[in-house]
Amino acid sequence: MPESEHNQKIGYLGPRGTFTKMAVDALFEEGEFTSYETIPACLDAVEAGEIDTGVVPIENAIEGSVHLTIDYLTHHVDLPIVAEMTVPIKQHLLVRGDYNPEKDRIIEVYSHSHAIAQCHQYLHKHYPEAELCYTSSTGRAAEIVAESDKPIAAIGNHLAAEQNGLTILEHDIHDYANNHTRFVVVQKQPKTLKIRDHVPTKQKTMVMVTLPKDYAGALHQVLAAFAWRKMNLSKIESRPMKTGLGNYFFLIDIDQPYDQVLFPGVEAELEALGCSLKLLGTYPSFELNVSTPDLQAAE
Repeated sequence: MPESEHNQKIGYLGPRGTFTKMAVDALFEEGEFTSYETIPACLDAVEAGEIDTGVVPIENAIEGSVHLTIDYLTHHVDLPIVAEMTVPIKQHLLVRGDYNPEKDRIIEVYSHSHAIAQCHQYLHKHYPEAELCYTSSTGRAAEIVAESDKPIAAIGNHLAAEQNGLTILEHDIHDYANNHTRFVVVQKQPKTLKIRDHVPTKQKTMVMVTLPKDYAGALHQVLAAFAWRKMNLSKIESRPMKTGLGNYFFLIDIDQPYDQVLFPGVEAELEALGCSLKLLGTYPSFELNVSTPDLQAAE
């Protein structure tokens, strides 16, 4: 067995207590784990060969796509997606143990922008005067609160509370119950993934389609290439090419693995239309389902 299978280096958006770390713990049985403060830092480390595998968030059920991840994967690095994990997200309000809600009023709430957005109605109702402070991750927000002596709070999970000595002032403050986040696993050089005993819910393929120009019926023609082959598309999203207003590419998720029949046919049909198709990954999709608070499997 290759040495890389024994000592795989895995990076993730950290620090401790992030939902990304939960996804990592749920996926991988073993490895050498390294946290990175930002999504670009993690992806750059994979690109540079400092680590074998990177795990970053790509989509939330409430707030939609993590555009920083998508743009970095499409514009800055060439890292195939080799797996994805969907994780249920429970956001809690975290404070220091000495915080007294009867005496003090929370003046600042720290968290990642997506986490704050997921709890917008709660914050508007209960802490309308608190300043919202954005951090690189929910784990970093918990660290800031733990290091401060001011009446401030963080939005994060129960692991962030435990690992930073914080108290959960209120559980499940996200505005919608069906709160899930997709995390993608990327590699520069394919290596065997030693993951826990999960059964994939499906096999997926993600492609990037670029149109030669914007014209009437262009997207319809692209989708028709998949439709008549009865290929189910679970997501379609447009993103700017960053070459000028009105220039877009499309990210498309297909609910089947890449094959040597249907996909080459789609690519040939799109090329005839002047479009280009880039394969971003074909991979197993996993889902973590737990009934206990947060992710029991990550403990």
